[in-house]
Amino acid sequence: MTSPVDASARVRLADVTPSVALGPLDGRYRPAVAPLVDHLSEAALNRARIEVEVEWVIHLTDHGVVPGAPELAPDEQEYLRDVVATFGADEIAELAEIERTTVHDVKAVEYFLKRRIAAAPDALRADTVLPQVNELVHFALTSEDVNNLSYALMVRGAVREVWFPAAVALVDEVAAMAAEHAARPMLALTHGQPATPTTLGKELAVLAHRLRRQLRRIEGDEFLGKLNGATGTYGAHLAAVPDADWQLVSRTFVEHLGLTWNPLTTQIESHDWQAELYADVARFNRVLHNLATDVWTYISRGVFTQIPVAGATGSSTMPHKVNPIRFENAEANLEISSALLDTLASTLVTSRLQRDLTDSTTQRNIGPAFGHSLLAIDNVRRGLRALAVDEALLARELDENWEVLGEAVQSAMRAASVAGVEGMENPYERLKELTRGRRLTAEDMRTFVAGLGLPADVAERLGALTPATYTGLATQLVAHLEH
Repeated sequence: MTSPVDASARVRLADVTPSVALGPLDGRYRPAVAPLVDHLSEAALNRARIEVEVEWVIHLTDHGVVPGAPELAPDEQEYLRDVVATFGADEIAELAEIERTTVHDVKAVEYFLKRRIAAAPDALRADTVLPQVNELVHFALTSEDVNNLSYALMVRGAVREVWFPAAVALVDEVAAMAAEHAARPMLALTHGQPATPTTLGKELAVLAHRLRRQLRRIEGDEFLGKLNGATGTYGAHLAAVPDADWQLVSRTFVEHLGLTWNPLTTQIESHDWQAELYADVARFNRVLHNLATDVWTYISRGVFTQIPVAGATGSSTMPHKVNPIRFENAEANLEISSALLDTLASTLVTSRLQRDLTDSTTQRNIGPAFGHSLLAIDNVRRGLRALAVDEALLARELDENWEVLGEAVQSAMRAASVAGVEGMENPYERLKELTRGRRLTAEDMRTFVAGLGLPADVAERLGALTPATYTGLATQLVAHLEH
């Protein structure tokens, strides 16, 4: 069956405007993930490459590594760093034009920076020494010396400046909800069936605690970098300047960039740190996915009600509906993010011998991996803010399930039996017979307890117990989030 509209007659959307995105992160969801563009886009990669090249020139000249190279004055260093700071739309276009000739992205960066150095006498002063350091651009480097450091800087910036703060804010909001509802009794469900009561706050606290543990791991993850040449041997470095301590130069340069130096690599930095980080972020995603599905279930059960948004539509045909779309959207995006992160982590740790190019295209998907996670975080935060607790429903559910006190009664009977009280035989079996598959009333349970022959203080304690007060230490447990 063919479309009633002739495909050849359609307007090509890609010809209308470049803003028509192929993927949702650069289209529908752009506002939520835009902060990542400054760190994980192709333009950000090229800016990071220029930064590495600039800092390498400055490092070599500051430390007198290459004999005869002049020391750069502060204004000359500032001029080079301004090439990074002012990298914008015009520079992106110029770099793309150079790459069309070089057909090599890192070489294009080298030529781009050399153009700027050639223009220095007109921009600074006629006697600037910058033209003399022209050949220190990309000196003794392989492309992967530049790329690995660039990606480390990009990912570090994306995590620390964008993703991590958003994740922390989300977990803090969950923790605040947990504290607010720490003493709010709620019927628990195990296997979907009524179980020992808990509090809403304690259940939220469990999720906040799990998420915070993953954030501590992510906060401690390292960002590694290397600079050691085409096969990790410093061959070109020693051939050019045999008297330099190249390992020291390399280590101090990598650490100057704020990264952890990797002393042993092939042509590429091994990417193990990336695999570790992505596994941790994926695990955070999956715990957050658990939160989204639990909250969805609470909404379905009626524990949470959703505050309607004026003018919003839940269903195109059923006007009464307020759908839990924020949590469903989060679920899907967390699954996509985790799948990408899993692929990154499993693919990047393997490279044939010195290197192959599988990592090149793989790493270009770091942005989407974090983008889908950031989008999910945004959705969960917005969803949580639109929830209200149906206190009447919680109270009603508890009052309709007095059989959940069977656990408390049989446990008290066991303790009484150990203490030598007569008539406490087979406590589990007796409560099972009373409660299994049945709904008990308060009167049913209190009558049963009164006829057991328990010590007076125990009988009084159990007689006063209700499903709403049978929450153990749940309220106090929420305080663990404060530590």
